Amino acid sequence: MIVCVCNNISDREIRQAIELGLSSMAELRRDLGVATCCGKCHSCAKEVLGEHLDRLQETVLARPVLTT
Repeated sequence: MIVCVCNNISDREIRQAIELGLSSMAELRRDLGVATCCGKCHSCAKEVLGEHLDRLQETVLARPVLTT
């Protein structure tokens, strides 16, 4: 789904950026241009950011710890 209509940024693009290391709205604004025009997408983008960061954190915590 398109999150930022002004810059044609989708939720998928936001999730991909997070997987590449972005972790804040400031970084999404800087690198993708999210919420830099009218700002109506800010809350939705922030929600996508938070949900995906949580999902990634859960994945990391669910991995077994390897000991040697």
